[in-house]
Amino acid sequence: MRGYFARRFGRVGFVAQSVLAGCGILLSQAQAQEKTSALATGLGQELGKEFASENATVNGTKLHYVRGGKGPAIILIHGFPQDWFEYHAIMPRLAKRFTVIAVDLRGVGGSQATAGGYDAANMAEDVYQLASALKLEHVYIVGHDIGGMVTYAFVRRYPQITRGAMILDVPIPGIAGWDEIQGHPSIWHVQFMQVPGLPEKLVAGRQADYLGYFFHFGKFTPSEVAHYVQAYSTTSQLHAAFEMYRAFPANAQFNAAQREPNDVPLFLGAGDGSPFAKLVPKMAEGLRANGCTHVETGLIRGSVHYVIEDQPDAVADLIEQYASQHAE
Repeated sequence: MRGYFARRFGRVGFVAQSVLAGCGILLSQAQAQEKTSALATGLGQELGKEFASENATVNGTKLHYVRGGKGPAIILIHGFPQDWFEYHAIMPRLAKRFTVIAVDLRGVGGSQATAGGYDAANMAEDVYQLASALKLEHVYIVGHDIGGMVTYAFVRRYPQITRGAMILDVPIPGIAGWDEIQGHPSIWHVQFMQVPGLPEKLVAGRQADYLGYFFHFGKFTPSEVAHYVQAYSTTSQLHAAFEMYRAFPANAQFNAAQREPNDVPLFLGAGDGSPFAKLVPKMAEGLRANGCTHVETGLIRGSVHYVIEDQPDAVADLIEQYASQHAE
């Protein structure tokens, strides 16, 4: 009987499954956006009415971002497993002197998931088109973790609109220091997340457990953890995050090919307790060897990987110091 129905209704079933799958993706993204809207409402109470939660359609996707303040523009790019909210503790302070834009990378939080495009160079294009849509000029870019990889790609692709950049606690694929960190126990999760399809099956429905492991290494409150678990609560959001890790080889290939002189001022920082701290000098040498003419480095004392949660004032000090240089 089962074989009869499979033959009789196979094509109809296939169409129906396709429609349902498409509806599921749309519903998943709609649910994510509803959650982001609710979280943004809470943001208004926490950060003040001068911050707005908005969306922009750019580069074939819809990006969610939070904007506030006036002055020279700063764009803040989060890492894994976080979203724009990574910067909430320092955004009010920065907004006193700058226009602050904290963005959700494609597929995360309130930003739309797509079939592909999760390499750093393409996500840098997302941010560039967002800056263009908002008519931002001479931007300063801050990126932590995955956001740091996107920041470097942005500097390489769009130096003409970048007055400076800060890369926090992440080695850059294809740049000196990247090979040295491979195999370190602290990044066991990278190879797991790069396996096609498997992480989605094992982590779906267990986001709180899996993401919670990483939050043990920073000073996160229960409400912050709950926020980030929601930012990765759907299957499409999880898939987007894993695709960012699967794009590391493409990122390495792109970065290794970028060797022309680039005079955008870069600050490369790490937590002094981070496994990446000892690699900072080598990473800086690698950036210089690849044509970056203005690279400064520093360690953030009393922090590990999640430098903003561990030492928000110290990170805000650094951003204010470097983002003020060359500001117009």
